[in-house]
Amino acid sequence: MRRLAILSLVLPLATPSLAAFPCDELWGERNAVYADAGYCFRTARGIAAFGNAGCRYDDIRDVPLSARDRAKVNEIVRQERENGCRG
Repeated sequence: MRRLAILSLVLPLATPSLAAFPCDELWGERNAVYADAGYCFRTARGIAAFGNAGCRYDDIRDVPLSARDRAKVNEIVRQERENGCRG
């Protein structure tokens, strides 16, 4: 499994430095959280980046995330919106 662990040093929570990361890296870090928690990816991009070996959750709403991981995902999503990232 390929992991784009680039933000673990600048997160766990809001930081102005997130704006410096390109959309692809934000996408990768956000989805790495879900992959680590057992999400089964549906898109070719997600499957290519993370695979589905050992996945357990087909619905992203069912993926159990810690409060820290949920905050990390929310902050990344906020930054993706601010940067105008798509998908």
